Amino acid sequence: MNFELSPEHRAFSDAVRRFAQVELAPGALERAHAGAYPWAAAERIAQQGLLGIAFDEQDGGQGGTLLHAVLAIQEVALACPRSADIVQAGNFGPIRTFVEYATPEQKARYLPDLLSGRRIVSLGMTEPDAGSAVTDLKTRAHQEGDELVINGSKVFSTHSPEAGVFLIYVRFGPGVGGIGSVLVDRGTPGFTIGEPSSFMSGEHWSPLYFENCRVPMSNVLLGAGGFKKQIAGFNVERLGNASRALALGRYAFEQARQYAQVRQQFGRPLCEFQGLQWKFADMLLKLEQAQLMLYRAAVEGENGLPSAQSTALAKLACNLAGWEVSNEALQVMGGMGYSQESLVEYCVRRTRGWMIAGGSIEMLKNRIAEGVFERSFPQRVGPA
Repeated sequence: MNFELSPEHRAFSDAVRRFAQVELAPGALERAHAGAYPWAAAERIAQQGLLGIAFDEQDGGQGGTLLHAVLAIQEVALACPRSADIVQAGNFGPIRTFVEYATPEQKARYLPDLLSGRRIVSLGMTEPDAGSAVTDLKTRAHQEGDELVINGSKVFSTHSPEAGVFLIYVRFGPGVGGIGSVLVDRGTPGFTIGEPSSFMSGEHWSPLYFENCRVPMSNVLLGAGGFKKQIAGFNVERLGNASRALALGRYAFEQARQYAQVRQQFGRPLCEFQGLQWKFADMLLKLEQAQLMLYRAAVEGENGLPSAQSTALAKLACNLAGWEVSNEALQVMGGMGYSQESLVEYCVRRTRGWMIAGGSIEMLKNRIAEGVFERSFPQRVGPA
């Protein structure tokens, strides 16, 4: 059993690291605290071939693997934590589901802009009364002639203030079998993007409203019965979440490690105090454990989609490691870690959000327990 990256993967990581240190590290602090999406950095990242890494070349991708995409997120994050969001958005999440199930016409219409960093796609899944219980969604779509009419609303849609296209989960009919998805362009009549709300992470998300919103039937991605396919693709999205959480934990760890070697108290550098040495030992243990679980899930997906169990374990481990390590790194750095003169406090805020997004850590534990006992444990009271 080999726990080392292959020579090819190491070469890829080295190349991404060199690019990120030269092109993205300058301005990392300003980029993290800016409210707007970093479009200029997105175009540079796209030109480097870091969007669509694991997509087929015929779709405009790079023909790589999920592990390549995970490695890219890690290396970019170590230079510029904010820019890791760009790599994630161009490889995981709704774009991955889109590439998996879109028609050739849909791909030709959207992928060139999405993979060039000129446009971004947002996912509309969560609703005011449908979060973890996503199958409770109420946004409905029905066909009228050659159009689909959508009514409903969505909340907590990442990139919603900037996105040019939205992948919206809708209900075509009753039950889980009635759920599918449709593509809605920004500016479509009947589609309103509300005022953005500010979140602890520094992000801004807008509610989405659909009032007799009409889109052509050619915008349907997955019709009724497509929910299970969408959720299977969502497992890959969790690897993007996990990769960023772990990478920001590593970033904070490295900042604290450097700080502990130069900052002195009582005539000694901080790294000479045993209490802090133990903190760093614990932090490294958490990072390395989570790293192995993340790599295992990514490799499992080399010939298809990774299993729900592997991705749940990887996301849980990486979410906890990223949050706990960045929080401890902030403590080590004291006032400097707490200030916005460093990005450690930014890492704390971002990793905390990923413990909720993409499947909360509590829901992940439920899923892992189902794997342990090889049976489902429905959370719903009464029949589904």
